[in-house]
Amino acid sequence: MHRIFRSSAIAAVAAAALLTTGCSAGSGGDSGPVELSYWAWAPNLEQVVEIWNEQNPDIQVTVNKQDGGDPAITKLLTAIKAGSGAPDMIQAEYQKIATLVGSDALADLSDQGAGDLEDVFSEGDWDQVTLGGDAIYAIPQDTAPMMFFYRADILDSLGLTAPTTWEEYAELARAVHTANPDQLLGTFSANDAGWFTGLAQQADAEWWGIDGEAWTVGVDEEPTQKVAEYWGGLVEEGVIGNQPMYTPEWNAGLNDGSQVGWLSAVWAPGVLSGNAPDTAGLWEAAPMPQWDADEPATGNWGGSTTAVTTQSEHPEEAMEFITWLNTDPEAVTALADVSGVYPAAQEAAAEALTTAPEFFSNQTDFYDVVAEVAETANPFTYGPNVNVAYSAYNDEFAKAADAKTQAAFIEAVTQMQKITIDDLKSAGFTVKE
Repeated sequence: MHRIFRSSAIAAVAAAALLTTGCSAGSGGDSGPVELSYWAWAPNLEQVVEIWNEQNPDIQVTVNKQDGGDPAITKLLTAIKAGSGAPDMIQAEYQKIATLVGSDALADLSDQGAGDLEDVFSEGDWDQVTLGGDAIYAIPQDTAPMMFFYRADILDSLGLTAPTTWEEYAELARAVHTANPDQLLGTFSANDAGWFTGLAQQADAEWWGIDGEAWTVGVDEEPTQKVAEYWGGLVEEGVIGNQPMYTPEWNAGLNDGSQVGWLSAVWAPGVLSGNAPDTAGLWEAAPMPQWDADEPATGNWGGSTTAVTTQSEHPEEAMEFITWLNTDPEAVTALADVSGVYPAAQEAAAEALTTAPEFFSNQTDFYDVVAEVAETANPFTYGPNVNVAYSAYNDEFAKAADAKTQAAFIEAVTQMQKITIDDLKSAGFTVKE
């Protein structure tokens, strides 16, 4: 595969790579330490960076806290377009990489030894920072493998167990709802595109791809069609809810037991402890149900990277820092303990996280399960118009959830594909259909 978006972007990215390779300012010397700026939003990240600053007087990093993923990216793109004001490094969500590369905002790190780090991360996480090609545009920082969280006490009382396949999940949903019509195993959330993306990723979907100098769009293909058909069937049957997550009604369901399970990500304990504190010790985590039990897989719902911008005058020093931040055992432990994220570096994360979250203190092997699941994340390439595809998901699946028919869910996938392709073409990208 090639890392090509449109003809003008090719020359821009190549030129930026040449420029950044030759503009390193060294490690300080008589002129004082190299000063690096880092835009990020992870909680307490400045405390993690302080460890680096104390150990590396010649390369000092300042964290400039941002409001969050989208505002930081918009701010960066404005600075890149203006030709000044961009930081040396930025925390970027995986789904934003293609957009930033297409705007010539991220430096290619492959010439600075970034490829040596590939084995530190899962194939799925690494694929997202390379866009499936040879260039390396960021280093994975944290990841969010999806899992199944469930009220173990309720299933135990019914003599039921956690499902291992999607067929078993459907059977369990029916059993739970039959035993108590006020209880549901889960809900289909039409306002959480990232959630649905993770489900499609697990099914081996590739919503975007690169074919020569053209983008391909594969939303309306078998893997995603299968996922939509499955959930549409459960909603039509009435054994799964059709209400969005994070509503007062959904929160109440977590508290009172009418919401028996939640397909979420590794960060779920924080949400559950905040929204349903009285249920601490009653939940357990398990791998996602599988389409093929012999080939376990998962998707991600969230996660971010650390990237070096094309405006950085110190790319070598920036690379040195982001390598430390995301692979050094001390840094990875601090990311987990201080910033509260699940680090993407697999071995270091497993060594750092040995005690279950307090909310899951009843499940002592919590992080063992997480580590096992994280290794199975399927590769997934994001395209340059993720925001459009996600907006299309919200609009089209909201209609489908209201209709409560399997056919409407399948049609929503078709419409997502059309809207995504039309937008790419209108933005000037070449699309191979």
